[in-house]
Amino acid sequence: MSLSFKRIRNQFTACSALGLSAGLVFSQPVFAQDFDLVILNGRVMDPETMLDAVLNVGITDGIIQTITADEITGAETIFAKGHVVSPGFIDFHFHALDGLSLKLAALDGVTTGMDLEIGAINVGDWYSAKADAWPLNYGTGVSQEGARLRVHDPEVDIDGWYDAPLILGGLRAEACADGFCGWQDGRSDLGELNQVLSIIDDELRQGALNIASTVGYMANGLTTYEMFKTQEVGSFYGRYLGAHVRFHGSPVTPEAPLGFDEILANAMALDAPVALLHNNDYGWWENEEKLQAARSQGYNVWSEYYPYTAASTSISSDFFQPEVYATFGVPYEDSMYDPIADKFLTQSEYEATRDSDPSRLVVVFSPSRKIWLPYWLRMPHMIVASDSIYSGKGLDSWDLDPSEYQGHPRTAGTRGTVFRLGREQGVPLMFTIAQMSYWPAKHLGDTGLQDMKVRGRMQEGMVADITIFDPVRVRDNATYKAGQQGNPTTGIPYVIVNGKLVVKDGSFQKVWAGQPIRFPVEDRGRFEPIVVKEWLQNFAIQPFSVHQSGADSLAEAGSANSE
Repeated sequence: MSLSFKRIRNQFTACSALGLSAGLVFSQPVFAQDFDLVILNGRVMDPETMLDAVLNVGITDGIIQTITADEITGAETIFAKGHVVSPGFIDFHFHALDGLSLKLAALDGVTTGMDLEIGAINVGDWYSAKADAWPLNYGTGVSQEGARLRVHDPEVDIDGWYDAPLILGGLRAEACADGFCGWQDGRSDLGELNQVLSIIDDELRQGALNIASTVGYMANGLTTYEMFKTQEVGSFYGRYLGAHVRFHGSPVTPEAPLGFDEILANAMALDAPVALLHNNDYGWWENEEKLQAARSQGYNVWSEYYPYTAASTSISSDFFQPEVYATFGVPYEDSMYDPIADKFLTQSEYEATRDSDPSRLVVVFSPSRKIWLPYWLRMPHMIVASDSIYSGKGLDSWDLDPSEYQGHPRTAGTRGTVFRLGREQGVPLMFTIAQMSYWPAKHLGDTGLQDMKVRGRMQEGMVADITIFDPVRVRDNATYKAGQQGNPTTGIPYVIVNGKLVVKDGSFQKVWAGQPIRFPVEDRGRFEPIVVKEWLQNFAIQPFSVHQSGADSLAEAGSANSE
C-alpha cells in the first residue's frame, strides 16, 4: 500500500516519540538451534505496516520466519537492545562496483545496490559475472548511452559486458578519440533508431531492471522522439525509465524543469513508470509537486536525492565546458574540487586535467543545496540513493583500508548523513527508513519485480535483508578531504543479506551473500522496428479520392491496411 503524506506525517510524529537508550550490541553462539539466526530485543520498525515495537526476530534459510514477543533461540544470536532492526537499505543509483567501495556501502547499511542510472552493456553476461561473488544483492538496467554507443561509435570494439566503471572510465573517451562523440552527439536516423531500440529491447528481454538513461549527457544528440520511443520500449515490459534528465543542473527556468517534463509527459502518455534521478538542483520543488500529482492519479513515479551539497562526475562532461559552466554563476576555483590532487582547480587546471585524463572524476559544489537539503529529508517518495562512485582500485580491493578511497564521500556516508541530518531536523525515524528501504522496494515491486515485493519490509515471510543501527549514534564520518573520503559510517554494527551477516560487530565480512535482482529472461523480444508505411496506417487516415465510389475507396483502404 502507498502511504499518504498526511498519514505518514501524523503516524511518524507519534512513533518518533518512542525513545530507546543506546547500548552495546554483542553476538554470541546459542546452542539451541530453533532458527539459523535470531535478533533479540531490538526495536523492529516496518514502514509499510507501521510496526514499531521491541520484539524478537527469527531467521531461517534467509527468510524472516517470525517476529514475536516470545522467547526464541537460534544457532547465532544478536542482542539488539537499544538498536533499530530495520529493512535493509536499497540503493537504485549505485556505481560502487569494486571491492573497496562495496565494502564502504555495506558499512553504510546497504543490502541491495543496483546501478539503474548508467546501467550495463550485455546485461546477461553482467549478471553471470556477479554470480556467487558479490556481498550485496545486485542488479542493473540497460544502458541507453551504451546502446547508442554501439550504433553511433562502431569503431569502438565492445566485447563482453561493461558497467559504470568501464563506461565512464574508458568507453566514453574511446568513442570520442576520433573527434566525434557519437553516443553523445549523434542524431539517429530511422535505421539507427531501430538499431538502438532493438538493442535496448534485447537487454530488457535478458532481464534488465529498467532503462538507465543519462540523457543529460546526450542532450544535443538524443532527439525527443528517440527519448519517447525508448520509453515506449520500456512500457512494453512494464519497466521504468530512470533518467539523469536533459538540462540537468541548469540554474534557470524554463530549461531546468523542461528536462523532467519531457520524460514525465512520455510516461503519462504511455502509462509507464518513471524515476527522476538526483533531483538535487534548481526546480526540484516543481518536479516534486508534479510527481505527487501524478501519483495521486495512480502513476508509478518517484524521485531521489543524495544528502550532499556537491556532485561528482567525469571531468570531460559537457557540463564543465567554459561556456556552459559560466551559466552556473560559480567560478571553477570556488566549486570544482579534484579529490585525487586534493585541490580546487582553476579554469586552466581544469582544461589541462580534462585533456590529460578525461575520465578523471571531480567534485563540484552547489551553494544552493545547503538551503534545499533539509526539505529533501521530508519529501514523500523521494528516496535516498547515493550515486556512489567506484574507488578505481579494482574489484579485488576488499582488504584495502578506507583511507585509500578517493572520490565523493557519498559512497561511504550517504545513509549516515541522512540519519544525522534527520536527527538535527526532527524528521521521524520511520519516514527516513521509508526513504531508504520501503519506497524503493515498493516502486520497483510495482513494476512487477517479485524480488522487490519481498524486500524493504520487516515482516514474516520477507527476505531477511536487515540493517541494525543505533538511532542515537549512527552518523557519517566521510569528508571531502583526501584520506577521509572513505571514512565509514559508525553506528551500524550489523548488516544482514539474505540471512547472512555481511557486517558483524561493525566489521565487513567477505561473504558472498548477494543474490541477483532481475526479471525473468524471455525467449523473444517485444519491439517491432518502426516502418513508415505501418506508422501511417496506425496514425493517419487513408487517402480518399472524390473520383472513386465510396465502396471502392473503402475496399482500397481495407486492402492497404492488410498489407
